[in-house]
Amino acid sequence: MRSLFEECVLGPLTLRNRFVKAATFEGRTPKGAVTDELIAFHRTVAAGGVAMTTMAYLAVSPEGRVDRNCLLLNEASQEGLRRLTDAVHQEGAKICAQIGHAGPVANGRSNHAPVLAPKSGYSAMGAKLTAVTKQDLDRIVDDYGKGAKIAADAGFDCIEIHMGHNYLISSLLSPKLNNRKDEFGGSLENRARFGRAVAKQVREAVGPTIAVTAKLNMDDGVKGGFGVIEAAKVAKMLENDGSIDAIELTGGSSLSNPMYLFRGDAPRKEFAATLPGPVKIGFKVFGRFFIKEYPYTEAYFIDQARVILNELTIPVILLGGITRPETAQSALDEGFSFFALGRPLLMEPGIVNRWESGDNAPSGCTHCNKCMPTIYTGTECVLNGGPLSFASTD
Repeated sequence: MRSLFEECVLGPLTLRNRFVKAATFEGRTPKGAVTDELIAFHRTVAAGGVAMTTMAYLAVSPEGRVDRNCLLLNEASQEGLRRLTDAVHQEGAKICAQIGHAGPVANGRSNHAPVLAPKSGYSAMGAKLTAVTKQDLDRIVDDYGKGAKIAADAGFDCIEIHMGHNYLISSLLSPKLNNRKDEFGGSLENRARFGRAVAKQVREAVGPTIAVTAKLNMDDGVKGGFGVIEAAKVAKMLENDGSIDAIELTGGSSLSNPMYLFRGDAPRKEFAATLPGPVKIGFKVFGRFFIKEYPYTEAYFIDQARVILNELTIPVILLGGITRPETAQSALDEGFSFFALGRPLLMEPGIVNRWESGDNAPSGCTHCNKCMPTIYTGTECVLNGGPLSFASTD
């Protein structure tokens, strides 16, 4: 029987166990700069026992940033990123860079750039969208390759390509958001064309010694959006292309239904407190439609993930509501290979070490989701004063 705590292989990497920290916005890159706080955040999680920690969302293009505080992968960021990767490696863990282009999720006003999307119009959040051209897409594919190479040269062991949450790749996959009539619209093969080109470019850029994974939506959580049947086919395309070493499965839309990913309580009051006055008033009226509430259940994505697992031979990383080692072991026995943790590590950064020691008590996370609005000030668990009052970076 495979063990959660045995050494295991992900592409060219040997990991010390099967737990990875999922990419969650850290809120610690003001003006796109690596900070001591960001380094301490990941170093603490690495010291807590995960095999690999993931830095959330490094943009490959200036207009692909979520906002101006999103780190852009360029030569100017490389020195700071090397400090980060060195610190994580000192704790015996690997580190992954999640890279992407925000597309219609980007804040154009903050970025001083157009918001690129499959089609022109307005997003669900009211942002003006500019239809991305073939020339834009060719340039962005090249940006992915350059960004991935910068991350690899900065010491990252793994590159995770963000293909979820209706960011650019995900928005092109969505039949709801993408009604293009060119080679990037219509059939699933056309809608997957850009994402596949990105994965191939990243693989070529980083070579065989760096792991490459994809974080793929299984379900946008939006009527008429991308769903699990098409997701299984896209996952198989990526596997057949030979461009990725593993796939992590996610869901939800940052544009229309973010809570589909998180499950549990909907922190509408806390989100409203982060908004400027006029927006706050509108949010109080319409927030319940945007911040929906889904009941939390353990491993809530597993039924959808099984559909995709059954189609693949590459490792599948299960994400979503894993708070007990017994849950992970059961999924491992089914064929899942790795387990991505988010909120449990905010609550208790050392939970993997604790579980490995034989203390199998579940995470104390209550799924209140009040950590979500803290992404603007420094992501933390609010229930216990933010236990990632992180270790020194010395």
